[in-house]
Order: sequence, then C-alpha cells, then structure tokens
Amino acid sequence: MSTDDLRVSDDVTCAIDDARNAARAAGLFSGDDTDRELDSSRNISYAFELTGLRSAADLGEIEAALGRLPGVRARIVYPSATAYLTAPETVSLEKLVAVLAEFGVDAVLTDSSLRRRLLTPSQLHGPDSRLSDPARLRKMPGSTRRHLAEEARELQRARAAGFLDHSSKYGDPDTHSDGDVLYTAKELVSPTRFLVALVLSVPVVAMMYSQALQFDGWQWWSLGLATPVVTWCALPFHRALVGGIRRGISALDGASAVAIIVAYLWSLIVLAFTGVGELGWHSSPTWFAFDHGGISEGELFLDVACVMTVVLLAGRLVTMRSHASLLKQMEARRPSPTQPALVAKPHHRSGSSRPEKLTLGEVNVGDDVVVGAGQIIPVDGAIIGGSCHVSPGLVDTEFEEGREVKVGSYVYAGTKNRDGRIKVRVERTGHATRMAAVHRWVEVANWRQNQATMLSTKFASVLIPAAVAIAVTDFLLWYLVTGNINSAVATALAVLASVAPVALALSPALAIRHGIEAAARSGVMVRDGSTLRRLNEVDTAIFNRLGTLSSNEMRVENVVAARGEHSELVLRVAAALAMESGHPASQALVKAARASRDRDDEASTSANVPHWIDVSRVELTPGGAFTGLVELPIADSDGTYVPRQVEAMLWRPRTMSDLTGTLAAAAVSGGTPFVVRWQGVDRGVITLLDSTRPDAEKGIELLEEQGVETIMLSRDTYPVARRFADRLGIDNVLAGITRDAKVRAVRGVHTQGKTVAMIGDLTVVEAMRAADVGILMGETEALDLNKEVGHEGVDVVVLPDTVTSVARLLAHSRRICRIIDRNMVLSWTYNILAIGAAVAGVLNPMAATLLMIGSSWIIEKHSNSARTFPRLA
Repeated sequence: MSTDDLRVSDDVTCAIDDARNAARAAGLFSGDDTDRELDSSRNISYAFELTGLRSAADLGEIEAALGRLPGVRARIVYPSATAYLTAPETVSLEKLVAVLAEFGVDAVLTDSSLRRRLLTPSQLHGPDSRLSDPARLRKMPGSTRRHLAEEARELQRARAAGFLDHSSKYGDPDTHSDGDVLYTAKELVSPTRFLVALVLSVPVVAMMYSQALQFDGWQWWSLGLATPVVTWCALPFHRALVGGIRRGISALDGASAVAIIVAYLWSLIVLAFTGVGELGWHSSPTWFAFDHGGISEGELFLDVACVMTVVLLAGRLVTMRSHASLLKQMEARRPSPTQPALVAKPHHRSGSSRPEKLTLGEVNVGDDVVVGAGQIIPVDGAIIGGSCHVSPGLVDTEFEEGREVKVGSYVYAGTKNRDGRIKVRVERTGHATRMAAVHRWVEVANWRQNQATMLSTKFASVLIPAAVAIAVTDFLLWYLVTGNINSAVATALAVLASVAPVALALSPALAIRHGIEAAARSGVMVRDGSTLRRLNEVDTAIFNRLGTLSSNEMRVENVVAARGEHSELVLRVAAALAMESGHPASQALVKAARASRDRDDEASTSANVPHWIDVSRVELTPGGAFTGLVELPIADSDGTYVPRQVEAMLWRPRTMSDLTGTLAAAAVSGGTPFVVRWQGVDRGVITLLDSTRPDAEKGIELLEEQGVETIMLSRDTYPVARRFADRLGIDNVLAGITRDAKVRAVRGVHTQGKTVAMIGDLTVVEAMRAADVGILMGETEALDLNKEVGHEGVDVVVLPDTVTSVARLLAHSRRICRIIDRNMVLSWTYNILAIGAAVAGVLNPMAATLLMIGSSWIIEKHSNSARTFPRLA
C-alpha cells in the first residue's frame, strides 16, 4: 500500500472518529460496542418463501446457522416452505439471504414483507425511542429535541388519521348513509349543547306556564334565553335540514327543525309588531287551538321551540350512548401490533426455553405465548402449559363465567385470563384469529344493511314532505275558516312537532343490527337483514347427516365377508384404498386395519392375508367411490398364491337392490355400509357407526315445536338412514343421495312450494345455493367463504358445533321480524292519529312534542329488545 493510500485511510478514520464524538456529544450515539448497538436497534420481521429445501431434517441446522447471527431469531415451516425471521435493523437482508443460500435454499420475500419494508422504521415502530430516555434528551441540543418532538407529533397525527391504525373500508357502522334520507350528524350532537339547552329552557317554560313568574318584560327575557337554544343548540337539526334541501332529499329531523324555526320566528314577529311586546303583558297556557285569541292578543311559542330542541338532543344522546355496537367493543379489545407479548423461545444451544418480550406483530404461528392473570389472550391456539379460569370473550359467549381451561383446551383471542398463568401454542394471529374474522363478517353485514334500500326509510322520506305539506294546508284552512292566525300557527306547529320519522326509519335497521350482533355474540354469523327475513319464512330444514347431525368420529362396527373371502383381507383392502382420505369414515377404516395388523392372531400370519397391501392409482369417482390398483395374493390354477395387481373399489350402496344375499342383509343390519370389491366381485361389507351429536335430538325437537319440517339427506340406504333419523325424531329421509345429487334433492323439495334452509358442512355448499337459506356448520375459516367464487350460497355460519343453535337462530329471526312489523304498525298508527289530532286542533304543540319523543322511545325500546339471542328451553 502506498504512502498516499495510508494517508487517505488515516484521514477517513479520523473523520469517522470525529463524527462519532459529535454524535455522542449530541446524545445521538451512546455506545461503541456491537452488543449495545444491537440492544438499541429496532427489530424487523421478515417472511421468506423458500425453494430448495431438501428435507425437514435440515431445518434445525439452518435455524441454528441463522441464530448465530447477532440478534437473529428464525423459524422455518417445512410444509409451507416458509421462513419467519426477526432480525435487528443492523443485520442486512442480503446477509440473511446469504446464510440460506449456503444450504442451497433460495429465499424470496413475501408480498406482506415487501409492503412492510416500504415503510420507514419510525412508521413501523412508532415514536423515536430517544424521546423516552431522559439522560439522552439532556445531552441533546434544544434544536434536536424540538425536531424529534415534532416528528413524534406528526406520527401521532398520522395514527389519529388512520394511517397506521385500522380503518375500515366500509366506514363506521353507526354512520347512516342512505340515498333517500339525510340523518343528523351525530358528531354535532354533544352533551354540552344539551346542557346549555336544558339550563336555558327551564326558565322559559316556567315563565310561560306560571303567571306568578311573569314579571314585567319576562317575554323579552324568554326571547333572549331561547335565542341560543334555537340557534346554537339546535344547529345539528338546522344543518341537516339545509343539507337535505341542497341535495334534494329529506332530512329525518327536517320537520322538527322547521317547527323550531317557525315557533321562534312567529314569537319574534308577535313580540315586535303586536302588544305582546309591551311591558306588563301576561300569558296563560292554551291547550286547544280553538281557544286561542286573535292576532291582537298574540301567542308565544318559545316554549315549543326550546322543549323540542331539548327532547331532540336528549333522545339522540340516549340513542348514541345505548348503541355500543359489537364492532366498537371488538375494536376496543383489538390488540395493537406493538403490544408487548411474552414468548417462550427455545435456546439453540441449551435446548431450554426462556421468556422473551416481543411485540405482538413479531409473534409467529408455532410460537408459545405466555399469558398471565388479568390479561386478554391475544392469539388463537391450544394451551400447552398451565391452567386458569377464563371469562367469555365477545363472541360465542355460551360457556359460563369462570370456566376452567387446561392443557389441551383451545382458547381464542379476546378471552380474558382471570387467574393463573398459561402457555398458548399459537395457531392464528392478527387478522387470522376468529375475533378478526367475526369482525370482518359483522362489518360487511352492517355495510350490506346500510346499503340496502329499506321500505321503512322510503316511507320516512315520504312522511317528512307530506307532513310539511299537511302543516301548510292546515294553516291555510284554519286561517280561512276561523280567521284566527294564532290558531292556524298552533295547529301547524302541532303537525310538525308530532311527526316522528326518525323512529320509523331507524327501528327496522336498529332491530336488524342488534339481531345480527346478538347472533354473532353467540357464534352465529348472519349475512344481512334479508337473510333474517328469509329465515323467518323457513318452513323446512334439510340436514346433511354427516357433519351436522352426526359426530365426526366413526368406528368400524362389523366386517362381513362373502363366502370364501377373509374378513381381515376385506378390511385391509378398504383401508389401503382410503388411506389418503381425511374423511372420518376413511380414518375409521385405517384405524381398524392397523389394529388388526397389531393383533397377533392366525389371520395376521395367513399366507393369503398380507400384512401390507400396496396400492396405486387411487381415484375418487364422482359418485364418491375409491378406485385403485392393489397387490393381492391371487390363486393360480395349481392353487398357489401369486401377488398380482388387481382393480379394487370401495363404494357405498345407494339402494337395497345394489347388493344381494348375505351382503345385502349386512348392508342394512347396522350402521353405514361400505362395500369392498376387486376383480369385479363384491367381497365384503364393512359397517361403520357414528354417534349423534349430543344436542341433535333436542335441536330437532325445538325445530318441530316451531312448526318446521325436518328432512335428512343421507348417502346410506333407506333402512340405515331411516333408523338413524328415528333416533332423532326427524320427519322425512331422502336416502341414497350422492354428493352430486344433493343439489337436485334440495331443488325437488323447493319445487313443492316450501321455503328451505339447507344445513350442512363444506361438502354441501353447492346444495346451499339451491336453498332459500344456506346454513354452514363450520370453523373460523368458513367466515371468509363469502369472498370466494362459488360460495355465495352461504348465508349463515354457525361456529358452535350444536344443532340447537340452528333452532335458536330461527326463533331469533322470527322474533326480530315480529319486532320490526310491530314497530312499523305502531309508528304509522301514531303518526296518522297524531297528525289527525293536530289538524283537529285538540293537540297542543307542546303535547305533540312530548308525544313524539314518547312514541320514539317506545319504538326504540322495542328495537333494543332484539339484543338478546334466545335461550330455548
């Protein structure tokens, strides 16, 4: 190296040292060693898609190599070929990829990791950690501190604006947006406006109705007190009125706003241009329109303007406070990605686990999260250590308070650990948890409901302009007939004050929303309000036997071999064909065959019953039969057994005519029959038993009590299916129905004029599309099926594995519809009678105001009764 090169190197080293010293003096650098840099640096999570993994045995070696990098934690999932890494920001991405490449593995960042890398570190991890260190802040110059503080404020404003926080693309479910009417902005309805209106209105009403309080000039004091009530306190209703006029639509509070304005302006005119404004003038309350004096005597309606403002504000505030929606409650419990979580991480060298504090966003599937007493469980997973008592979460709240969970129990995010300490093996995190899936479902359901054009809203939009027209007509008729303008104004005000369009518009939507959320709290997810209407009309419930009425656990009851055949060989051929299937019946066959091989008997060692049976080219036919080539010992002409490949089939009979003789009798003698055939000859029948769900009989009974006809679809022969149905009390049985024929079976019932609900698991989703309502008995993954093409028939997802939930759902839908229908009748009856009484002059404007708020309260109370999901006895 030349002298010039050495001089340049020394200059660079000196410059670096000077920069470090300057940074240290400014408080921007507090250490020299690598460990301290790693401790202060932020962690970044990566997810890689891997190619080139040779075997699962290599994973430990690769994870150990990555773990040797400073601060790096790695977990590789072999089946999905995915690597989850957490590394300090000081460790470059290229270094991580290079370590993987040493083992012949190519790594590519997933889409989510690429999107996350587009954010700056401050956006990912929140405010600068230097602001939380007082010692470092004291060392910083004032300008640096101000700069960091401003960055923190900008980040907080971004969060408040929804930049980093969850923001729904469907908007606030409580924000009504309908093309036919305009709702009053709830942001403007504040407790302050109500309190000011109440304080100022009390003396106005007191002076209007008590002559003892009417001192000289009291009417002008009343005008002064009423002015801020009518202008500032009633501003939300005036704003809605003006907005409705500008858009050419009806504002729900438009009639009330017009009444407030007319009452105030009339009182102002009377005070300014008649003797009412003179000192010493007194007034007494008038209850009927025909008792009003002439224009010279005057009449003030300031009490009407003030009281109407107060009751409207009070009603809106009570409505807003009582509508704590499920979505808002879930959002309050939703854990933040930056929330700390205690994760038990295995040490690569010692093999023991040690607790490590990570943010929830860094927790991966397969990690072990430690949850202490009083904490909300942030993930879905099984308990692998400890025990505790839990409080029910917001969803599926069927279990009692304080239920004990222990090793092997499954817990969900949002459930509270009341006591004890548990370790949960993570299966789902973040948006994949059941709580998040339910949130998405209810959010979409509310959005659909808000977008639906509801009959009640259209009626409300017609009622408001009709009320204004009636009020104008009433004013003209009263004035022309009686010549008394005070009476005309009083009756017109009574018409406007008595109209209650808000209750008419909101009662159905409110009842439906409460109904959907009440069902969701019990684990029953309803698509939208129209689904509740269709459920109300259901008179026939079709159950798919497997997955709804029966449990998923099956066992082999009996094996009957044809003459000259060996029952053990029949069982092992069936198990070989069904080996790769995850169906409960296939698993039962495989389990029974393994048990037979383990038994040390004569059949196990027989020459013509091989211990293992090789199978190839296994296929599943459209009819649900397994076909394949199996290697069996076949007797030659000289009687010796030679292994040969033969065609074999495992199939289920549809009708009694499919079999004859001994096998036919065996097929109808017990449980579900499976027939084993090879070389074109049926060799034996295997019957399987599956137990009914514990509550299936009770659920069917509850449906029958509601007048719902029950039908069971089954692949079995009629005698077997009928015997199963009789155990549960099911009315009718459609037997021998293959998977492809179930759609036609449902349509056949539908063509008889019945309103059909199809209940089943994922295997009958196509049949659900042919029904009026499709009810899916499924797990958390089923909640996202509505997004997929071909699953549009899923209207309801029932998370609990209970048949009684279906009966409760039907009872719930009927109750919701009764509430809606009763509210509609009550609302229209009230509006017609109240307007008629106001036009007749027997309803005072003040009484009309109180009647309006009273009727609205009654209707809303009925709607709120939909919040409970019925518990049928």
